[in-house]
Amino acid sequence: MRVLAAMSGGVDSAVAAARAVDAGHDVVGVHLALSAKPGTLRTGARGCCTVEDAHDARRAADLLGIPFYVWDFAERFTQDVIEDFVAEYSAGRTPNPCLRCNERIKFEALLDKALALGFDAVCTGHYARLSVVDGRPQLRRSADAGKDQSYVLASLTSEQLRHSLFPLGDSTKTEVRAEAAERGLAVAEKPDSHDICFIPDGNTRKFLTDRLGEQPGVLVDDETGEVLGEHSGVHGFTVGQRKGLGIQAPAPSGRPRYVLALEPVTGTVRVGGAERLSVDQIVASRPVWPSGEVLGGIAGPVECVAQVRAHGGTSPAVAELVGDQLHVRLREPLQGVAPGQAVALYRPDRTAGDLVLGSATITTTR
Repeated sequence: MRVLAAMSGGVDSAVAAARAVDAGHDVVGVHLALSAKPGTLRTGARGCCTVEDAHDARRAADLLGIPFYVWDFAERFTQDVIEDFVAEYSAGRTPNPCLRCNERIKFEALLDKALALGFDAVCTGHYARLSVVDGRPQLRRSADAGKDQSYVLASLTSEQLRHSLFPLGDSTKTEVRAEAAERGLAVAEKPDSHDICFIPDGNTRKFLTDRLGEQPGVLVDDETGEVLGEHSGVHGFTVGQRKGLGIQAPAPSGRPRYVLALEPVTGTVRVGGAERLSVDQIVASRPVWPSGEVLGGIAGPVECVAQVRAHGGTSPAVAELVGDQLHVRLREPLQGVAPGQAVALYRPDRTAGDLVLGSATITTTR
């Protein structure tokens, strides 16, 4: 196959490209220039897709003996990921920018361009298992539970998955680093990027305030209606947040307060005790079925495992499609579940890796 290897400049994508070469594919490496300020450099493990990363990707491609290109996707990334991120927070929702980047950049914009140029598939360094059974893609958790990225890939369509390769799915991070060192890849010990790549200093509140300005409002006790303080914008908060609320007086019980709900129209941030954070019902919109079959082809309410965060936030659940909305009843309540997050559904399988049934965007919780 002709394979386009997306090379971020990190160890995972470099080893994934190397394995694609070893598999006998005709591989071309490409680095996506996503920053509108290409002179920006990585600071330790913060940020990605920088000039430094582009150089690291090129050196890896040279070592592998494959052609290498840099494609400018900065405008598309700004529109589909950064502006979407800002708009979602402004509306009182909590988006996952990594999920959106996979969905709209790597497996939409990049994949579309790759197919138009005659490539058969895009290869990435994601930790997830992918196979085809009876002509349908099956996306599963990776062998390395701590690095599993199936959650942020669960929004991909079956057609996108048919043109995707995830060579690292059966490996652990330790194995990948060891292999990179054996191959002589300079990125073998390079730190993983973390946090939000386009907010390298990690200050999300400042990033949003710089773009949305100050939008004063109040913090209100959800039980009593008492005004507890003021704030400069609901975009500075997310459901489940405990620190940085700006409330001077402690709760009568002496226990911490958490953000329970955001009301952007009135500028109200509702807060309360941890016990009021528990959620056992989720309604989500725009469901996507990676295999192409609704809930994996299982009729009626489906026993599954629901996940609401990239790492952690799982519960046994019962899921059902009602009209065009996904209804999920959690058997074990979860905390910090916010509108805008994705809920991914899995069918447990201890031997082959849990199978992804579908994903949708959370609209309401109870």
